[in-house]
Amino acid sequence: MTINASSSAASDAAAISSQRVAAHARIDVAFRHGRSRLARLYQDGAAKIRLPGTRSDPLEAVLINMAGGLTGGDRLGWEVGIGDGARCVITTQACEKVYRALAGHAQVDVNLSVGKGGFLGWLPQETIVYDRAAFSRRLDADLAARAEALIVEATIFGRSAMGERAVHGSFRDRWRISYEGRLVHGEDFFVGPDIETTFARPASTGGRIAMATLLLISDRSEVLVEPARRIIGDDGGVSTWNVAGTGKLLARLYAEDGYELRKRLAPLVELLNGQAGLPRLWSL
Repeated sequence: MTINASSSAASDAAAISSQRVAAHARIDVAFRHGRSRLARLYQDGAAKIRLPGTRSDPLEAVLINMAGGLTGGDRLGWEVGIGDGARCVITTQACEKVYRALAGHAQVDVNLSVGKGGFLGWLPQETIVYDRAAFSRRLDADLAARAEALIVEATIFGRSAMGERAVHGSFRDRWRISYEGRLVHGEDFFVGPDIETTFARPASTGGRIAMATLLLISDRSEVLVEPARRIIGDDGGVSTWNVAGTGKLLARLYAEDGYELRKRLAPLVELLNGQAGLPRLWSL
């Protein structure tokens, strides 16, 4: 029997495309009758949002990808709208896993907005990147006057405890954060195709495969720098600025593996998140 290679490849690509995730969810939170309450919830496809304790303030919401992970061709979108004076902490049910991509890349789009005097803690658990994964994330946030936001993204390239290594692949992360219409933070991070080789360089992470970025937009930023430095230690750093009439704190952490990263990441999030502390799912 003769197999046409091109038609076989086309059939495989079509099959992969037809099975890919295309999901989107949005949550809006409003301050009503003395506390933050759910105002609107939209869910489509594998993207789900749950509210384990609707009487808490800040309101806590949990994002769930029912597909159990991401791979090439998947598209996932999260939108969060926080009204004037409302407060909300967003986390995930578990670590997001990005698996090997047979074709294309996994795309996650995050859009956040915070009204006047509102607060948002964007605190997903770690993203785990497997060998030969292809991943791209775009995170956009728009804050109104006197609004605060703590935005955290942590990534682990391979689970060393399981003997897994992310040797090759592609990982891209783009952030754009605005305050009262002015850009106050922008960054583009890319690593690939030789992930392990890149991280092994002394000018990179010196072989450390777990990392986190924490951005706090708040007038509280300056007083938190020294406590944050004591938590971070030598594997990372923290700086603060006054920009566009508010404060900005940027911290980065590096570690040998996910366990070592979490030991410093959890207390740092608890410090920067103020009275909201750690999401309950982080402490399990």
